[in-house]
Amino acid sequence: MQSMLLNEAVRVTILTTISFVIALLTTPLWFKFILKYKFGKQLRDGAETPVFAELHKNKAGTPTSGGIIIWTTVIFMAIVFDVMRHLFGGEWAYFNFVDRAETYLPIAAFLIAALLGLLDDWLGVLKLGGASGGGLKIRQKAIVYTIIALIGAWWFYFRLGWNVLEIPFVGQITIGWWYIPIFIFIIFAAAFSANETDGLDGLLGGVSLFAFVSLATVAFVLHRYNLAAFSGVIIGALLAFLWYNIYPAKFFMGDTGSMSLGITIGVIAMLTNTTLILPFFTIILVVESLSVIIQVISKRLRHGKKVFRSAPIHHHFEALGWPESQVTMRFWIISAIFCALGLVIFFLSH
Repeated sequence: MQSMLLNEAVRVTILTTISFVIALLTTPLWFKFILKYKFGKQLRDGAETPVFAELHKNKAGTPTSGGIIIWTTVIFMAIVFDVMRHLFGGEWAYFNFVDRAETYLPIAAFLIAALLGLLDDWLGVLKLGGASGGGLKIRQKAIVYTIIALIGAWWFYFRLGWNVLEIPFVGQITIGWWYIPIFIFIIFAAAFSANETDGLDGLLGGVSLFAFVSLATVAFVLHRYNLAAFSGVIIGALLAFLWYNIYPAKFFMGDTGSMSLGITIGVIAMLTNTTLILPFFTIILVVESLSVIIQVISKRLRHGKKVFRSAPIHHHFEALGWPESQVTMRFWIISAIFCALGLVIFFLSH
């Protein structure tokens, strides 16, 4: 048993390293591509968001859709190792992490969300769509999130027969059809929150990194080694992305990255039955989305009065005078602390 654990730990580490190297080496090629086809960020209308527009006026035209680096690396490795496993077996099977029981669903969700996000980014570049600056409106994105969540909920409940919820220190309880709305909420919330968090250089990439490290640890402890390996591959690609995305960023993640990362975090949380611990792993995402909700409600109920100078909350701190890199670093620290707390709760309850 101990030798198997060591073997799997080595496999996850190697795959994470391979992913990092591939993503790091191919990033310059992707950077040239998005520059060539002018994937430039279009900022929102300054009349609607004056504080944001003033803080980020110098970022207009910065290349976006850098999240392509993350998901293409993951999908490339999934395809290559799965094909090589079928052709040659042996050592290639050791590196394969495509598994019907563990990773079919998260890989499919990851790819579908990435492609839909890429479409939204492209509409933004062309200044098409209903949103200010181009791209999909929040309402349209909500419909996309809901459709993906509905498909996932149907698959989990009706095809896989999942209908239990893990409560820390209590155990699993059967919740029946309530599993469906809970699943939809988790996926929708994760996708929405990731999109709102992607507003500063390196912010979403960093907090997502901590979340995936936590989820990979959980998957490994639960002996779902292929799911842990899949998470490791995402971690490696995220590290390479952050190499270029930390302040000052050479490019932005875009919806192709934020949508795929958010939805995949939600799917892995459901697969590992860590729904109630997920807020610890994604504390910054939770705070960011809550700040937006609070701001919207306040403006509607208090005749335009705001709680924050700007929302999401990372822009509020910018407006207070915090340098962008300082906001990002402090949010990373908070994320790391809460991820550690979440893991402590997980270990103590198992």
